[in-house]
Amino acid sequence: MQLPVIEFPNTLKGLGQRSERLKIGVVRNGRTGLPQKFRCFAREPDIILPVILNPAVEGPARRSPGRTVARLTLTGPTGARRRTHLPVKGFLKDRMDTNEVLRIYRQMLVIRRFEDRSDIAYKLNKIGGYLHLYIGQEAVACGLISVLEKGDVVIDSYRDHGHFIACGGGINEAMAELYGKVTGCSRGKGGSMHLFSKEHGFYGGSGIVGAGIGMGAGLAFGLKYREEKKVCLCFFGDGACQTGLFHETMNLAALWELPIVFIIENNQYAMGTSVDRSSSEPELYKRAAGYQMHGERVDGMDLFTVREVAERVISQVRETSKPALLEVMTYRYRGHGAADGAKYRTPEEVEKWKTRDPIGRVEAWLLEQGAITEQDVERIHQEVHAEVEECLRFAEESPLPGEEELYAHILA
Repeated sequence: MQLPVIEFPNTLKGLGQRSERLKIGVVRNGRTGLPQKFRCFAREPDIILPVILNPAVEGPARRSPGRTVARLTLTGPTGARRRTHLPVKGFLKDRMDTNEVLRIYRQMLVIRRFEDRSDIAYKLNKIGGYLHLYIGQEAVACGLISVLEKGDVVIDSYRDHGHFIACGGGINEAMAELYGKVTGCSRGKGGSMHLFSKEHGFYGGSGIVGAGIGMGAGLAFGLKYREEKKVCLCFFGDGACQTGLFHETMNLAALWELPIVFIIENNQYAMGTSVDRSSSEPELYKRAAGYQMHGERVDGMDLFTVREVAERVISQVRETSKPALLEVMTYRYRGHGAADGAKYRTPEEVEKWKTRDPIGRVEAWLLEQGAITEQDVERIHQEVHAEVEECLRFAEESPLPGEEELYAHILA
């Protein structure tokens, strides 16, 4: 069985040179009190530094709300020692149901194939308007949305195809909407940036940067007003954090204690401008402190990390009816939109991020666990290919909206 992992970010400072030894320690899972073995290492940017874990844990693991924490003594090769309390990460890999991982893996593959074929269709003038692809970011939507319960709601930005599918929306209806056909989820009137499905709790994307943030607070207010134990997930990009509506909404959500999780999908660029050039504080999750709100940064290229944080934070928001802010670090492999050549970044940068591809990492884990074989991988890829080709055929053959649709669903 693969051992879970404890990650020690930024704990090696002052401990001397790299340790060449790696020991297996035993910690106690704060939730069950049962002993669990963990493979221990420290992580710093771009390198992995093993540390020596004292033969025994300094004491039993302790709980902070929603997480397991081990009390450890770290010893460096020079003998320097440091006591610290560290969250136990990676435990989810052992306890997450393999069938659920397989389901999400397949879902991520569908999203990626859907986006890839959408890009081709757009360049063939089959799709009008604009097109923002989600390739590379699949673990964010799939990991977070997979934790939701019936009655929870999601609202998004214009990069909304992946979230719609993760909520349970059909790819036939999604592709037909991109094609502007009447069989689309918005009857062909919304297009790429305005997918919608009340049935699946997906309240759409928006063509205006940050517009969904305020509407997300409205959805959360409605949940609280009706005294429903439900949660709203509000997705937006790093660029939206520079809008006035972001700050106004964060303030009101904290004041009114709304059950909403604000999710910054930090894919490193607001259109063509990097976060470092557009934000005086590039660690965007820290903005939560200004509103006495829980804030946290998450590795969005790792499905298991996203899922672990989702379970903990969404549960916390559901129980307390207090908002939270997550900054999920991710990367889009394509440009801002289908017409963006992304000349503002280097090919080397893109390739470096691709080495951490979220789908590839889950696939490797499933193979390592023996949950699937290479033959299964090939079969799943072929099935996904066939499904997406079918949705393209459906969109091609569907009719355009008739004249009777011109004034339908207009309320004012």
